Amino acid sequence: MANLINCENISKSFGLKTLLDGVSLGVQEGDRIGVVGLNGGGKSTLLKILAGVEPADSGRISRANDMAMAHVTQGAELDPNSTVFECVIAPLGLAEHEWAGNASIREVLEGIGINDLGMDTKVANLSGGERRRVNLAAALVRDLDLLILDEPTNHLDIEGVQWLADHVLSRRAALVVVTHDRWFLDTVATKTWEVHDGTVDFYDGGYNDWTFARAERARQADAAEQRRQNLARKELAWLRRGAPARTSKPRYRIEAAEALIADVPAPRDSVELMAFSQRRQGKVVVELEHASLETPDGRELLNDVTWRLAPGERIGLVGVNGSGKTTLLRALAGDYPLSDGKRIEGKTVRLGWLRQELDDLPLDMRVLDAVEDVATYIDLGKKQISASQLAERLGFSPKRQRTPIADLSGGERRRLQLTRVLMSEPNFLLLDEPTNDLDIDTLQELEDLLDNWPGTLVVISHDRYLIERIADSTWALFGDGELTNLPGGIGQYLERRAQLADSAASGGASQANVGSPQTRGAASEEDTSKLSAAEAHAVQKKMSALERKMAKLSQQESELHAQMAEASADVANLDTQKLADLDRRAAEVAEQKAELEMEWLELGEQLEG
Repeated sequence: MANLINCENISKSFGLKTLLDGVSLGVQEGDRIGVVGLNGGGKSTLLKILAGVEPADSGRISRANDMAMAHVTQGAELDPNSTVFECVIAPLGLAEHEWAGNASIREVLEGIGINDLGMDTKVANLSGGERRRVNLAAALVRDLDLLILDEPTNHLDIEGVQWLADHVLSRRAALVVVTHDRWFLDTVATKTWEVHDGTVDFYDGGYNDWTFARAERARQADAAEQRRQNLARKELAWLRRGAPARTSKPRYRIEAAEALIADVPAPRDSVELMAFSQRRQGKVVVELEHASLETPDGRELLNDVTWRLAPGERIGLVGVNGSGKTTLLRALAGDYPLSDGKRIEGKTVRLGWLRQELDDLPLDMRVLDAVEDVATYIDLGKKQISASQLAERLGFSPKRQRTPIADLSGGERRRLQLTRVLMSEPNFLLLDEPTNDLDIDTLQELEDLLDNWPGTLVVISHDRYLIERIADSTWALFGDGELTNLPGGIGQYLERRAQLADSAASGGASQANVGSPQTRGAASEEDTSKLSAAEAHAVQKKMSALERKMAKLSQQESELHAQMAEASADVANLDTQKLADLDRRAAEVAEQKAELEMEWLELGEQLEG
């Protein structure tokens, strides 16, 4: 394969901070490279150097002649006086019949939602997210050899991220992408670059493989790396036990992965947390009874919906941009009035609410002071941690904790906002797009914190990995006045959205008739194979119980095999009767385990519907 870009021994510093120190790397035809690392570690700078936007301080960079390349940055640098057409289509130099008749261009305009914006709309009238989409579309409509993207999934909803992944997989162009969206990274990347401490480490595969490789390295590291090891192993354990799509590809040594996580418990003990939540919260958290709700612009969001949140529930709330998710979250918090019906709040509820806005931070304080202003210590599960320790886990080094809040970046302020919310020790937690501006390491820390957090959680996110990781049930707004439970999770959500799109295109059933529940929060009577929320919860509890039984049987099986190996070691005094007895018991355990596995799979099929 031809080499598109080659960098030899390049270095780059800003002031006293060295971002790249003698780094050598290259991009070849067909490469799809995901770039990961801590915020501020040099990822965006590396992309700018690859694109020729930023010069390296030293080293040599060569690029293929006549290479067609596009670089989409995090900031949409567009002329505010230009129209959407002038930004996306005009640079192609095509006549109207040429671009309008080009299937690939039409696919981009539809997939990114450019048609919804209007070709004659001025850039000045677009929101920041809409400008980012225009900038992305302007690159995707071109025939390229290399596409360089910096956080392209920001401001895209779940469907948009799915579409973008499918699109880049279908292109011939090589790809280099910075992203904190782990599902996207694992779906599109064939290689991963980790930028840290002035160096770039190289891995084959996407997020799944990178997590495994980091865990392997951490296993051999010294005690100072113990926390990183535990997080990586815990994350890998969830990957291997979780969504089949992530574990069906034999892209790394399965035996080594299983050995690495053999003694890692499940990410959280749902039964224990549920019981603890009930003791903290009682039976009532927040309930909406016969609730009707309108968005600020007067659109109907809910129509006579009853929704009761139970202690310890972990809910992912999804929907397209503008579907009203934030409005519903505000109603749950008691910050937004219902049009009809009533909101009931338990007497022991302590609300923690991570808003998208950053207007609740005391800009005249330093980071640690702002955290300690909420609390000095908190109990997290069975551990007590200090304000400084929590701030450090969410990305603020001891030195950075002394920084005035006014000097923090937008991403750092978001992390501080999250730290303060968790320090308030809420038992009812509302998270509105918590992954914005968080790097992968901080996301892993957040998920680890939430694994031990006892309480009721509702999270809005376009990060499908996060939803699958921390939520036990998924609910969706489809614009039909209903709140729909999706036992099949994000996959089922995307299927429903595709059905709605097909129905709209064919002039068939309206949104209210496609996949909408006849009983509030339950599956449609037309689709009796789908479980209600209560039934799905019961199935999940059975599956968890089976997993614990299988784990015990696996341990018994390992012990029996070890005894067999010990008994057969002394050939001179071989006890054949003992060996036969051990072999019989091992076979019985294996048979019991196989029966439980079959039962577990059957229950899983019920959840999938």
